Amino acid sequence: MPTREEALALMEAWVDNEGLRNHMKSVEAAMRFYARRAGADEEHWGLAGLLHDLDWEKHPDQHPLKAVEALREGGYPEDVLHAILAHRSAFTQVEPESDMDRALVACDELTGLITATALVRPTGIDDLKPKSVKKKMKDRAFAAGVDREEVHHGTELLGVELTEHIQNVIDAMRGIADELGLSRQ
Repeated sequence: MPTREEALALMEAWVDNEGLRNHMKSVEAAMRFYARRAGADEEHWGLAGLLHDLDWEKHPDQHPLKAVEALREGGYPEDVLHAILAHRSAFTQVEPESDMDRALVACDELTGLITATALVRPTGIDDLKPKSVKKKMKDRAFAAGVDREEVHHGTELLGVELTEHIQNVIDAMRGIADELGLSRQ
């Protein structure tokens, strides 16, 4: 199985946009959190999060098919590839089946909303609470690119209450907040 370092190098080769790179790292952190919680393989779940948007910048019309093709050739595990395909099930027709698949769907859009909320706060993510994220979630003009329906759908798939899920993802992202530029401490 390719290592995280190899996956990071691949991400850096495919993705130029720093915001997209940070999003992918945020999803990785959230996936690792949920893997630990489920007693699952943190490396597999982390790879799914880190690489889920690998081809978004270069091949948005074929996302995530081009990435999965390249990752399959690179020897990435099939469960990781399935999760990546399932996170865009409307396009790929691959439905989320495993806990890893469901977690990726649940964490993807939410990390974007949390990032946007943290960026407009003077204290960043340091003391961010789910209440603030939920308030911003109601404002459709705020972080308009975040699919609120997908946040709700993913949370339902995961079987976690929304406030708890938001807190879990905030906690996961706080662990790498400096790297993401979201900490003000």
